[in-house]
Amino acid sequence: MRYETLDVRFLDGLCRIRLNRPEQGNAINARMLEELAHAVSQCEPSGQDKPVTVVVLEGAAEVFCAGGDFEAAATGATLDPEALYNLWTRLAAGPFVTIALVRGRVNAGGVGLACACDFVLCDPTAAFSLSELLFGLFPACVLPFLIRRTGVQKAHRLALMTRPITAEDALACGIADAVGEDIEALLRAYLPRLSKLSGTAVGRYKRYMAELSDIVARARPMAISENRAMFDDPTVRRNISRYVTEMKFPWEP
Repeated sequence: MRYETLDVRFLDGLCRIRLNRPEQGNAINARMLEELAHAVSQCEPSGQDKPVTVVVLEGAAEVFCAGGDFEAAATGATLDPEALYNLWTRLAAGPFVTIALVRGRVNAGGVGLACACDFVLCDPTAAFSLSELLFGLFPACVLPFLIRRTGVQKAHRLALMTRPITAEDALACGIADAVGEDIEALLRAYLPRLSKLSGTAVGRYKRYMAELSDIVARARPMAISENRAMFDDPTVRRNISRYVTEMKFPWEP
């Protein structure tokens, strides 16, 4: 695949995937979702001559991922929630270790993308938010992956408050695993051990962990159904369209 929205590099068992839609805040559109699914498939045992043991997801210095592409959604081109959920499940349960390197803003679906990973490493500029309820939505697909990390009440608070939390707050509530000024140094500290692990063993272990805490699999049908119902709601569509065209929230005159 010729990647248009990602930069993908393979090196000695490591795959680094960088979101590359800077003008759109690295928002996820249908093309990016397709490319992410392809890139992750290349990390599975049949995809490379040398097995990939670690997959690193990263964004830009100012924004990791702003979530789903509102401009596309305003025209009716909403993301396929089933494809999105499948991608996050592969990151959570695939036969490789997944690491999100987070700088800057992380919103909505960007939180889901990060929380699907095994580790979330942040620099102090990282800020996590769920803004969906401001537009009459709620983060149906994000919540199972977030709850897996934080527990129900902390995820509940983040969804209802809609405002960003800092990297240190994310560390305290379990979204982040480490925070440091030099995020590449954090990554280098994780790689020596992780890169030696067997993909077969990691895959078996992660499947076992998924069975122990089955919220992701159990919530899948309801999350996908709720997501589709919300984006089919004419009021929600109007709210999104108004925000895109006028930069106004639903309650603003």
